[in-house]
Amino acid sequence: MYLKRLSLVNYKNISQAEISFSPKINCFIGQNGAGKTNILDAVYYLSYCKSHSNSIDVQNIAHNEDFFVIQGEYLVHDKEEHIYCGLKRKQKKQFKRNKKEYERLSEHIGLLPLVLISPDDNRLILDGSEERRKFIDSIISQYDKAYLQSLIQYNNALVQRNSLLKGQITDISVYEIWEELLSEHGTRIFEKRVKFIDEFLPVFQSFYKFLSTNNEEVKLDYDSQLKNESLVSLLNLSRERDRILGYTTKGIHKDDLDMHLGEYPIKRVGSQGQNKTYLIALKLAQFNFIKQISGTCPILLLDDIFDKLDANRVKQIIKLVSEDNFGQIFITDTNREHLDEIIKGVNQDTHIFTVENGNVI
Repeated sequence: MYLKRLSLVNYKNISQAEISFSPKINCFIGQNGAGKTNILDAVYYLSYCKSHSNSIDVQNIAHNEDFFVIQGEYLVHDKEEHIYCGLKRKQKKQFKRNKKEYERLSEHIGLLPLVLISPDDNRLILDGSEERRKFIDSIISQYDKAYLQSLIQYNNALVQRNSLLKGQITDISVYEIWEELLSEHGTRIFEKRVKFIDEFLPVFQSFYKFLSTNNEEVKLDYDSQLKNESLVSLLNLSRERDRILGYTTKGIHKDDLDMHLGEYPIKRVGSQGQNKTYLIALKLAQFNFIKQISGTCPILLLDDIFDKLDANRVKQIIKLVSEDNFGQIFITDTNREHLDEIIKGVNQDTHIFTVENGNVI
């Protein structure tokens, strides 16, 4: 699978662009703020139905404009796919596949698998548990539609239970309706997350070992309240306390992914280089996992990832992603000489674009 052409109108700082891509490596050179990351974000949008950097859709419309349009022409398993996304201010977003609009955007997730590696990934280590749950959920949802539907149903039931708690409702039978749904979908989500981490961990460890060329040990531990007790029991026991607090304190929405370097949390002991290597290994494992499960090679976006990495680790990354195991790759960098050095010796078809003030050359 690869993206053949991308068309943009009024997307962030890009007024208009028509870009044809190499099926292998595409590089974007430009200063910070020039718009190169916005191009990658548009590619991301066509896979996930949303921006990676700004989830408020209307804020992705260029200043002083009333709409944006993103269109992509793909080749997927030797079949042409045309994806369209358009948004006008104060109107509903349109998302179409081959001119047919989706009834639900969740139907599109997984069609065009994609993995983005960017400086924002640092939030996986530094921020709260929600970021790490999103990481797990985004991977599983790309190949398991039932999991995505369970997430949607669980979150809907959670909103309803929280509404009862805030309203100080005391009728237990009303709580039990939503708690049964929370338990049904939450237990299913928990079991699939456990299975995923068991299969994902050795792949992640293998990538980290290759990139770091040393014997540092890395681990991922899935932390969940459901490991020792059923969700029905947890919700029942916490109901009175939850009513006082006004929200649900037990459930899979409290799960976390503990990230370790050796025996210690990487958040506490990792250097900048170790943190970045850890995150890149996570994302490459995500790439490999989705490819094996879905049978489709994801598009790989590398957005300004080489800063603060030593030359050896950069060399290992490029060596890895230039192999035939990887498909289409998009790379951004601020320095042409630096990029030329990075891709030197890569025996793959490469297109290099210059981005200046939202213009792509």
